[in-house]
Amino acid sequence: MSPLWTPLFILALAIAGFFAARSRALSTAGGNPRLMHSLPRVYGMNALIWTAAPALLLLAALTLAQPMMQERQVMSALPDSLTASAGETSLAMAEICRIAGGIATAIENRSLSKDAALQSSDIGTLRDALTGAGIAVTPETSAEILNGAQDWYAYDRRAALLHAVLALGAAALGLVWALRRARKDVNARSTVERGILLLLMGAASVAILTTVGIVFSMLFEAYHFFQQYSWREFFFSTNWNPRFQGGSDLGMLPLLWGTLYISLIALIGAVPIGLFAAIYLSEYASRRMRSIAKPLIEVLAGVPTIVYGLFALITVGPILRDYFAAPMGLGNSASSVMTAGLVMGIMLIPFVSSLSDDIINAVPQSLRDGSYGLGSTQSETVRHVVLPAALPGIVGAILLAASRAIGETMIVVLGAGAAAKLSMNPFEAMTTVTVKIVSQLTGDTDFASPETLVAFALGLTLFVLTLILNVIALYVVRKYREQYE
Repeated sequence: MSPLWTPLFILALAIAGFFAARSRALSTAGGNPRLMHSLPRVYGMNALIWTAAPALLLLAALTLAQPMMQERQVMSALPDSLTASAGETSLAMAEICRIAGGIATAIENRSLSKDAALQSSDIGTLRDALTGAGIAVTPETSAEILNGAQDWYAYDRRAALLHAVLALGAAALGLVWALRRARKDVNARSTVERGILLLLMGAASVAILTTVGIVFSMLFEAYHFFQQYSWREFFFSTNWNPRFQGGSDLGMLPLLWGTLYISLIALIGAVPIGLFAAIYLSEYASRRMRSIAKPLIEVLAGVPTIVYGLFALITVGPILRDYFAAPMGLGNSASSVMTAGLVMGIMLIPFVSSLSDDIINAVPQSLRDGSYGLGSTQSETVRHVVLPAALPGIVGAILLAASRAIGETMIVVLGAGAAAKLSMNPFEAMTTVTVKIVSQLTGDTDFASPETLVAFALGLTLFVLTLILNVIALYVVRKYREQYE
C-alpha cells in the first residue's frame, strides 16, 4: 500500500467526524442552536482537529524516525569490512538503498515476486532473480549487500504497516474523544481556538526552524572539514586546486573574490537603472505609460536563470570579446566576469525596480503636498522628501538584489567560466563560491573527504557573508530612519 493512503484515510475520517460531531451536538440541543455553548460547526471543527492533528503528527514523527532506526538495524548486520570507515559505510548503505528501491519497484511492476525477493536464502538465486527483474546487480556485489537490501525492503514493509496502524488508531481514538464531547454544554470554541493558535505558531516557526536546521547542518559538516584541513589555509590561501587523490589546495579567497567582483558589477548596473526606473514610474510616468512599462519590466523577473546564462554565453560574451576585450588586449575569452556581471545586472533590474516602485508609492501623498506648498519643484521633492522617506525600503530592495547576485549559479557557469583566480581584469574568466559548491558535490563523491566537505565550509562562509550584509543594511536603515524622523 502506498504511504499516501494513510494520510488520506486520516483526512477522510476527520471529515466524517466533522459532520458526525456537528450533528450529534445539534441533536443534544434538540435541534436549536441557541441552546448550544458554541456554534454547530465549531463542534465539527473540534472533531476534525482531534481526529487529524494527533494522527498526522504521530505519522510525521514515525516517518522522520524510521530512516535512522532502519539504517542502524541494517548496519548492525553488516560485517566490519564494510563499515571500517565512514566512506565505506556510506557507499555500502547507498548500494543497499539502491537495490532495495529496485526490489520495491520490481515488485510493484510485478516483474519480481515477494517470495523471490525476501525468501531467497541462496545468494546466486537471489542475484539471478534481481537481474531478471532488471535490477543492476554485478557479480562483485557481495552477499552482505544483497542481504542488507532484503532487510531494508522488509523493514520498509513492516514500518509502513506499523505506521498506518498506529496513525489510524490515534485518529480513531481522537474521533471517539471528540464525539463524546460533542454536547451542547461543552465549550468547544476554546479548544478550536487553541488548536488554530498552535497551527499559526507552527507556521510562524517553520522559517525559524528551517534556518536553524540549515545552519546546524552546515556547521556539523564544516566542523568535520576543519578537522581534516587547516582553517588558515582555507581562509587565507590564494590557491584553489582540489584533487580527490590527495594534496588538494582549498583556499577560498579566489572564489570569494570572483563572487564579490561579479556581484559588484551586477549591482553597479542594476541598482541605478532599477532605481531610476522606479522613480520615473512612480513620480513622472502617466497612468497609461505605467500600466505598460511596469509589467514589461517585471517580465524579466520571470525569465529562468538558465536562459540568462545562454544569453550571456551566445550573445553578450562574444560581443564583449570582439568589440572590447580583444581590441584592448585584455583577453580573448567570451566567458568573463564582465559577461556574467552585466547579464546578472539585467536579471536584477526588476527586483530593484519593482520593490522600489512599491516602496516609493507607499510614501504618503501629504509629504509631497507639503513640499509643493513650500515652493519645492517636483525633482526637489523627490530628492529631499520622497527618497529619504523610502530609503529603508530601497536599502532592503538593494540587499535582496545583492543576496540574489551572491547566490546565483547558472549565469556564472555559462557566462564567467569555472576558473578560480585572483585578477582585476574584468574580461578574464573567474568563478564564484556557489559554482564550486555544486561542482564539489556533483558525481560520485566521498562525504568523508575534505574535497567534498569543503562545499559545506563554503556554504557556511556564504551564509555568514549574507548575514553581514543584513546587519549593515539594518544599521543603515535605522540611522537614516532616525535622521528622517
